[in-house]
Amino acid sequence: MTTEKEIIARLKPGCICKGIKLHEIMHAIEQGASSFAEISQIIGIGGGSCKSRRCKPKVTELLTGKTEASDNDRKSGV
Repeated sequence: MTTEKEIIARLKPGCICKGIKLHEIMHAIEQGASSFAEISQIIGIGGGSCKSRRCKPKVTELLTGKTEASDNDRKSGV
């Protein structure tokens, strides 16, 4: 079953210049990408007319959230 968060991510833009949806960025992170450069190589974000001014902050926020979740899992012994 698809969660509300997943549905919203499929609709929200991740990179407006390239027409890449947020769920594509999230998928790259779930598959192990750990930096903006890696995600850019995988899905092609960052090369548009804004030169990453719009998508890089979103990616950084998502990567920071993943890192914080991983740290919390380690602290709780999960």
